[in-house]
Amino acid sequence: MSRTITAGLDGSRESLAAADWAARESLLRDLPCRLVHAWELQSYNYPTAYAPSVGPALQRDWAERVPREAEEDLRRRYPDLRISADQVDGQPVPVLLAAAADAELMVIGSRGLSGIGGFMVGSVALSVVARAANPVVLVRAEEPNASHPRPAEPPFGEVVLGLDLRRPADALLEFAFDAAARRASALTVVHGWTLPAYYGLDTGVGYTSGAVTPGLGGELAVQEATGLTDALRRWKEKFPGVAVTEKSVSGGAAHHLVEAASGAGLVVIGRRIRDSAIGTHLGPVAHAVMHHAAAPVAVVPHD
Repeated sequence: MSRTITAGLDGSRESLAAADWAARESLLRDLPCRLVHAWELQSYNYPTAYAPSVGPALQRDWAERVPREAEEDLRRRYPDLRISADQVDGQPVPVLLAAAADAELMVIGSRGLSGIGGFMVGSVALSVVARAANPVVLVRAEEPNASHPRPAEPPFGEVVLGLDLRRPADALLEFAFDAAARRASALTVVHGWTLPAYYGLDTGVGYTSGAVTPGLGGELAVQEATGLTDALRRWKEKFPGVAVTEKSVSGGAAHHLVEAASGAGLVVIGRRIRDSAIGTHLGPVAHAVMHHAAAPVAVVPHD
C-alpha cells in the first residue's frame, strides 16, 4: 500500500471540500495527496449529475478538467503540498474502492442537509464506506456562497471518538489518538450503554470525567465508566500529550456522539469487518452519525 491521502472527485462542491480536507490532512501527516476522478462515457445525451449535456468528446474534456483544475487550485493554495490527480475510466464505486485500497486514508464529499434534518450520504459514499478496507472520511461543504468550498469545521477542533467497549478495537483507538496528537487537540471518548430491562426505567444515569449522575443503575454506571478508563489506559500512556475526556453515558450512543460532534474537528467511529449473506453492513450508530454529525466523520474498519 502506498502511503497517500486520496480524495474522490466528481466536480461537486462537496467533493472539492473533500479534496481541500485531504490536502490539509496530507500536509499534517507529511504524505502525498492524490485526487481521483472516476468517469464513464454516457451513451445518452442529457446531463449527468455534474456533467453538461454534450457529446463524447466534450464529456471527456470535462472529465479531464475536473481533476486537473482541482489539482491546480490546491497547488496554488498549498505550495508545499505534494499532489497528483488522475482521471480513471470506470464506475465510481469500484474505482474509489481500488483507490482506497492503495491509500492510507480515503476522503469523500457528503452532501448538505436533507428535508428531514440530516445530511445526505449518497449511494457511492455509503458503498465505499461499507466496503473499503482502510479508513474513509466523509466531509461536508460550507454554504454555496463561499469563495472556495471548504470543510465546515474548525481547522483543528477536538476529536470525538465513539467507542463500543464490547469491541474496543486497537485500529479505532490508535486512529483517534493519533489524529488528536497530530492536531494538538483534545480527545473526547463517548461510550454509550443501556440498562438491562430488569433495572426498570432509566433515570439518566451517566458518568463524565469522574462525576456519577445518581439514579437507577448507579452501580452499573460506575462499572461502565471503569471499563472505559481501563480500555483507554494504554493509549493514554502511548499518547501522553493528548488531553482525554471520558463520557460513559446511558442510552444510545448515536445521539450523544452527534451532540459531542457540535463544533468538533473530526468524529471517529468504527465499522466492524464482517461477511454477511446480505452483503456489507453499517450499524445504526454509524448511519446516524454519518447522516447527522456536521463535522467530518472518519469510519475506521476493524475486526
